[in-house]
Amino acid sequence: MVKRAIQSFNNNRALFLMVLPGFLVVLIFHYFPMYGILMAFKNFSPRLGIWNSKWVGLTHFQGFFNNPLSGRLMTNTLLLGIYSLLWSFPAPIILALLFNELRALRYKKLVQTVSYFPYFISVVVVCGMLREMTSREGLFNQITALFGREPKMFLLEPKYFRTIFIASGIWQGVGFGSIIYLAALSGVDPELYDVADIDGAGRFMKMIHISWQAIKPTTIVLLIFNLGGILGTDFQKVLLLYTPDTYSVADVIGTYVYREGLLGGRYESATAIGLFMSAISFVILVLANAISRRLSETSLW
Repeated sequence: MVKRAIQSFNNNRALFLMVLPGFLVVLIFHYFPMYGILMAFKNFSPRLGIWNSKWVGLTHFQGFFNNPLSGRLMTNTLLLGIYSLLWSFPAPIILALLFNELRALRYKKLVQTVSYFPYFISVVVVCGMLREMTSREGLFNQITALFGREPKMFLLEPKYFRTIFIASGIWQGVGFGSIIYLAALSGVDPELYDVADIDGAGRFMKMIHISWQAIKPTTIVLLIFNLGGILGTDFQKVLLLYTPDTYSVADVIGTYVYREGLLGGRYESATAIGLFMSAISFVILVLANAISRRLSETSLW
C-alpha cells in the first residue's frame, strides 16, 4: 500500500505539486480554524486559551434562543435567503437560454461581455453606488420625480430594503452566473435543433424540450448548493447597506454575529451562533440532495 502510494506520487509528481498550494490554503484557512469551534462550548478567556477555558456546554446556544432578537434574526435571514433563491436563482438560467437563442454571433458576444462586468465590481463599490442612487438627490428620486412623487430616502425605509438588496444582487451576478449554463448548452448537438425544425417545433418548444433538458442536471446540482447556503445571506452587503432604521427587516444572523463577536468581544456566543447555522445548513443540504436523488437521477452523492 505504501509502495503503491509512493509510486503514484513519483509518477504524478507534477500534478501533486500543482495541487499543493490549493490544498495548503484549504488546510490552513478552513480546517485548522475548526479548532476554534470549541469556543462555542466554553466560557472563553484569552488568558487561558481555548483549550483551558471553562466548559459550559450548551449555555451559549441557550442564550441565543432566549434572546428576544433571535426570532427577528431568524425570520430576516430566512426571508432574505428564500427571496434571493426565488428571484436570483432563475435569472441566470433565463439569461443563458435567451443568449442561446441569439443568432448574431458578434452581438451575442458583446451582450455577454457587458452582462459579466457588474460581477467584477467590488461589493463596497456597488453599495456606494446604491447609496448614491437612492439618496434624496439620487437617480431613483429623479426618476420618481418625473411622475410627481415626493423624494424618499429609500435605504432608510424598511419596505424598500429587501427589494433593493435582491435586485442589486441579480444585476451584479446574473451575467456571470449564466456562464456555467452556457457551457452546458454548448454541448448540445446542433442536429437536435435541425430535427426539431423538421418536426415543425418553434423556438420556444426547442428551448423547452432541448435547451432546458440539456441544462437541467446542472440546474439541479446548483439548486442543491443554493439550498444549502440559503441561510448564508450576503452578510457583507447587508452590513454595508443596513441602518438602525431598517434593522426590523435587514438585521440577519451574520450581522448580529459581527456585532456580538468582533464589536462586542463575545467570541463564544458568536461561535455558537455560527456553528448552529452551519449545522442547519448542512441538514438542509442533505435533505435537498436526498429529495433530488428520489425525484430525479441527479444528486451530489
